[in-house]
Amino acid sequence: MSALRRGVNRATLFCTAAALLGAGAALATTADPVRDRLPSGWPLLNTDRVWLGERTVDGWRDHGWWTPAVIAGLSLVLLLLLLWAALELRSGRLRVLQLGRPGVTLAGPALAAAIAERVQAVDGVARAQVRLVGRPRRLRVRITLVLAPDGSPRAALRQLSLQAVAEARAAAAPRELEAEVRMSVQTHKARRIR
Repeated sequence: MSALRRGVNRATLFCTAAALLGAGAALATTADPVRDRLPSGWPLLNTDRVWLGERTVDGWRDHGWWTPAVIAGLSLVLLLLLLWAALELRSGRLRVLQLGRPGVTLAGPALAAAIAERVQAVDGVARAQVRLVGRPRRLRVRITLVLAPDGSPRAALRQLSLQAVAEARAAAAPRELEAEVRMSVQTHKARRIR
């Protein structure tokens, strides 16, 4: 997960939690059953406080577009949050992998690090990054390779599938393991001649 995405997730969660906490605190101080249980030193809102006056509510009701607009806006927010949650669940890293015996587990990042070490040993690979994602029954390995300028993509891919991916499939058995490989080539930095 990128740093930007992680920051957006944390900021959104913080803002949502602050809004819900504030709304809950405000409503809790006006309800009689809750109000009686709060410590005596806490600031309380008046029980006769009116959040929206009758005149204001009647003014909004006079506009025929107001109710459908509020319902459509809230529905859109709900759909966006559900989509966001589905994407988070789908792209989440696998934290723990259950092995054959009960109680025996393998950390997902440890398996990803082992695969990355094997991938970097492939001829022509300058750098490699490996992420293990998916569900415990069906795993997916995302391998990002940076080939050396003299490396052959065909040879690297062949060696990768015969060695690192084959070993990862054996380690994950009896689960299915899909491999997704992305390649790029390391470029030479141009030297300046003076």
